[in-house]
Amino acid sequence: MELAIKIIMLALFFGVMIGVGFYSRKKATDVNGFVLGGRSVGPWLTAFAYGTSYFSAVIFVGYAGQFGWKFGIASTWIGIGNAVVGSLLAWVILGRRTRIMTQHLNSATMPQFFGERFKSPALKIAASAITFVFLIPYTASLYNGLSRLFGMAFNIDYSVCIVIMSILTAVYVIAGGYMATAINDFIQGLIMLVGIVVVIAAVLKVNGGFLGSLDGLAQIADEKVSTTPGVFNSFFGPDPLNLLFVVILTSLGTWGLPQMVQKFYAIKSEKDIKKGTIISTFFAIVVAGGCYFLGGFGRLFSDKLTILEDGSIQGGFDSIIPTMLSGLSPVLIALVVILVLSASMSTLSSLVLASSSTLTIDFIKGAIAKNMKEKQQVLIMRVLVVFFIAISAVIALFQYNTQTNFIAQLMGISWGALAGAFLAPFMYSLYWKKTTKAACWVSFIFGAGIMILNMAFRAHFPAILQSPINCGSVAMLAGLVIVPVVSLFTPKPDSELVENAFACYHKKTQVEQQTALGD
Repeated sequence: MELAIKIIMLALFFGVMIGVGFYSRKKATDVNGFVLGGRSVGPWLTAFAYGTSYFSAVIFVGYAGQFGWKFGIASTWIGIGNAVVGSLLAWVILGRRTRIMTQHLNSATMPQFFGERFKSPALKIAASAITFVFLIPYTASLYNGLSRLFGMAFNIDYSVCIVIMSILTAVYVIAGGYMATAINDFIQGLIMLVGIVVVIAAVLKVNGGFLGSLDGLAQIADEKVSTTPGVFNSFFGPDPLNLLFVVILTSLGTWGLPQMVQKFYAIKSEKDIKKGTIISTFFAIVVAGGCYFLGGFGRLFSDKLTILEDGSIQGGFDSIIPTMLSGLSPVLIALVVILVLSASMSTLSSLVLASSSTLTIDFIKGAIAKNMKEKQQVLIMRVLVVFFIAISAVIALFQYNTQTNFIAQLMGISWGALAGAFLAPFMYSLYWKKTTKAACWVSFIFGAGIMILNMAFRAHFPAILQSPINCGSVAMLAGLVIVPVVSLFTPKPDSELVENAFACYHKKTQVEQQTALGD
């Protein structure tokens, strides 16, 4: 009976996802429709697409478990940072200008934006290569987190989880493109909002509710981490510096991720940006705040985990959240599985859509088949969706079998390289006319290069930067200094090119008087 309930709930979920994919086919007949939904996506769909692409099994299983264990209840600051910096400020600072300039330059991807903004095909191809290479490890990491929960709920083989998730995601992305992804993201987002609240209440109830759980956390001591009593329920936890690095990576990082910024390209109108900002921020507070808040109580379940002699956990940090949830009722476990499945499938669809569109528009059409027709581009993107999902699944299986990295490390490498390379040049290109092509190149090389070196020669880095998360955070912050400094010492960009790019901001637009006063 318990298994039947879980299977029925999953079958309904899968049926809705595939149905939406086929319903959205009419919006995916050309490149603009397949990649951006015709730039006509409303605030609710855009905000939920942004939020569900942001938060996945990597957050719920990997980061919440690892950082909840390390920082205790202070890990909630990561969720707060995600809401304020990663959602609110990202929409306020990037949302409107991204929508205006990308439409003006007729760019559908981030690499295409760089190519058009600086009239540099080489810059576009380089950005496309970085996107392709570093989205793959992040995509692969999604399967790992999901497999933990599927194994706990259904006791089925990991490879089966990967096949199911891969096929279903491929079906609705291939059929309906961005619009199918956006609608499904909205449905999946609603599940995430309800699910996380219910799960937190159920888990805290096990230890006497919120106050009882806090009191239990205060009694826990780990001398290897800190000798301060009650450190795991303190305001900043046992390691504020490393906590800050995690907040920076997971919050500021969204500003430079192609699959996140691309959501702004598709916004329909001015009022939708304002609504989307509020909705996206609320979503992040509940989902991200809830995930990290839940993870903060992980040490209360240490009696159910196997702690090895060196202090590490058997199965790694990724086993903490599944262990916390293993005692829930069958219906709640099914809800959790669907919650994480929703988060993972929405992020996976966003990643493969960003990868396939980038490789098709920016590399194949941009450098190989420049006269490719619209229908051919859409066909190639659909084929590449299958390719990206397949290759990420293979990497996920290899990673799982060899235990090469934790989920958090895979995400840290990916986010650090992408945001380290793209964040600063993209933001400055929207605001600052003096941004140069050379500055973009230096940021690309530094951001991607330092993460590659960190993977290859981690032991030779300073202790604080041996963590991919810390190194990625430094790469992002360094880019914000590198771009303006290099721009000031390199040849100025062509004035006509710059004025043409910024002309979009000066275009006259009529609005109602409640929006702007007349003369």
